[in-house]
Amino acid sequence: MNATPPDGPGADATAPAVPAGAPRERKITIGDVAARAGVSKSAVSFVFNGRPGVGEEAKERILEAARELEWRPDARARALSRSRAQAVGLVIRRDPELLSTDPFFPQFVAGVESFLSTVGYALVLQVVDGEQAEHEAYSRFAREARVDGVFLTDLRIEDERPAELVALGMPCVLLGSGGGEDTAPIGLDDAAGIRRAVRHLHALGHQRIAHVAGSDRYVHSRVRREAWATELAQLGLEPGPLAHADFTGASGARATHELLDHPEPPTAIIYANDIMAIAGISAAIDRGVRVPHDLSIVGFDDIPLAPYIIPPLTTVRQDVFQWGNACARTLVALVEDREPGAIDLPPVEFIVRGSTGPLRGHADASPEVAE
Repeated sequence: MNATPPDGPGADATAPAVPAGAPRERKITIGDVAARAGVSKSAVSFVFNGRPGVGEEAKERILEAARELEWRPDARARALSRSRAQAVGLVIRRDPELLSTDPFFPQFVAGVESFLSTVGYALVLQVVDGEQAEHEAYSRFAREARVDGVFLTDLRIEDERPAELVALGMPCVLLGSGGGEDTAPIGLDDAAGIRRAVRHLHALGHQRIAHVAGSDRYVHSRVRREAWATELAQLGLEPGPLAHADFTGASGARATHELLDHPEPPTAIIYANDIMAIAGISAAIDRGVRVPHDLSIVGFDDIPLAPYIIPPLTTVRQDVFQWGNACARTLVALVEDREPGAIDLPPVEFIVRGSTGPLRGHADASPEVAE
């Protein structure tokens, strides 16, 4: 049974539009759409505000009428009727060098916008350079009611920000992997990607498999490091040498030199991101180390550059665009007190390219063994 709710708040949130053949000054209203669809104005408002209470048949008539009349709800009127800013926020606290070279955020923002643009929400982005500036940004968002909710990125060990946002009354969606009892982030299975990388290298005969980790303050850094160590142990291998870096290319190069200076240098290295892995290839080649003949290298992220370097980078692929879309859909549903629906992110993929090869003297192994 199709429910047709009575007229109510927000019913007159309209945007001017001119249908074909109508006088130029004529404004199409929500009432015109309602009349065309044979429903009340509130039914139209409910459909465009994403609220329940309108049957599928009536909803289709409303959407068809809106298309025919070229009508769209006015974002400012919708925000006023809902007492919302009709915007969500993203605060990025990153070193300038890393932010300028890391393609994660552009891909994530593109995914976020792919959903926000369909529901009339805007993204308010703020880049900060320290902890105090980060706290001030969240406080200002809440105090000035500039956004209705926020994305929380780069989850940290013992992160206090989720509790801070709860205290501010600010809905949030956490991005990442891992997390504790009080944090249930939306993310991909980082650990699975690293485990597959270890198995791939082991199948190629490598036993001294090192890891270049990102900053240990981040949850995803620790998840990847622990997955590396755990998988080595399950394969009966001793942990290879470990070097700590900060996700930048410069730190990846320094870490590579550190590992290659080890008394027993590794024959393979898994990096916590592609930027460090690409820098590692360059550092190895500068030392006369051939990749992959002398040293196999694996990255993480599958950035757009990864297939085009020499040799092309073997890496773990995650669909950051779809991740952003899912996070935006979840946050808007949370803001509007609706169920977001199932989150179905594609699993990580292991992409074998030319930067990994058999250990010297080891019979060639098929990369598919790792899969």
